[in-house]
Amino acid sequence: MAVVDIRRRTGYLFLAVIVGHVILISTQVTTRRGVPMLEEAVFGVFSEVQRVANSVASGVRSSWQDYFALQQVRAENEQLKQQLADLRVRLQQERGLAEQSQSLQKLLELKTTSALTTTAANVIAGGASPEFRTITIDKGTRDGLHADMAVIAPAGVVGRVIQPSGRASKVQLLIDRSAAAGALIERTRAQGVVIGTGADELRMDYVSGSADVKAGDIVVTSGIDGIYPKGFVIGQIQSVRRGGGEYSAILIRPAVDFNSLEAVLIVTTPPPAGDATGTAGAGQDHE
Repeated sequence: MAVVDIRRRTGYLFLAVIVGHVILISTQVTTRRGVPMLEEAVFGVFSEVQRVANSVASGVRSSWQDYFALQQVRAENEQLKQQLADLRVRLQQERGLAEQSQSLQKLLELKTTSALTTTAANVIAGGASPEFRTITIDKGTRDGLHADMAVIAPAGVVGRVIQPSGRASKVQLLIDRSAAAGALIERTRAQGVVIGTGADELRMDYVSGSADVKAGDIVVTSGIDGIYPKGFVIGQIQSVRRGGGEYSAILIRPAVDFNSLEAVLIVTTPPPAGDATGTAGAGQDHE
């Protein structure tokens, strides 16, 4: 073992001597450019190390910059999303205000062009029971309202006041199953009584079998009930059915969209005495 160690050490020493000689020779030997070979070799090694280190550092720096840029983009995206959501909410608000403004403008035009004395009111609630089609408005006896005053909208007839209080009133809609109004067909002047069905449609009864009635005809108030002024639109006939020479069913689509009422006009002056020839179709108050 000792001989082997001595030989190994001798080999290492010999190798070191050779390397030393090569280094000494390299310091003396120059390249064609006049640079010592050792210096050129050392420069080559260190330049390669620097190139690799610079490449790694550039990659790390680029990745770090990309990370921060990505974070900034994400923050900007979140900000843009919030701004978009705010704009959508604002658009909905502006649209609602525009629709309300149009509704109030139509109501004002109706109030201005009508020869009747009216007062405007806002709808503040709908009927709690589907059996009774009613709404509540924000005007009452303190504003001069009382029972059986007609309620209208720019599109047509809404109903009548049935339960006024000091600051509010309940209005029976014309589509309520216990509501009715004297009516006539605008084209032929055929008369009858329009009755609510409880659904979003009306029925016209007591029309003469010889009367000319067809789908598409406009139905208006006749004024004979003593509640609704004459000539206000009730709706349009949707279908006509005859049986035994008589009209068995005349269905009417109301002119008013009762599900989207926001404001109405209450007629505070009674119809002319000449129109109030009877009380047929006046409807009954709810208990």
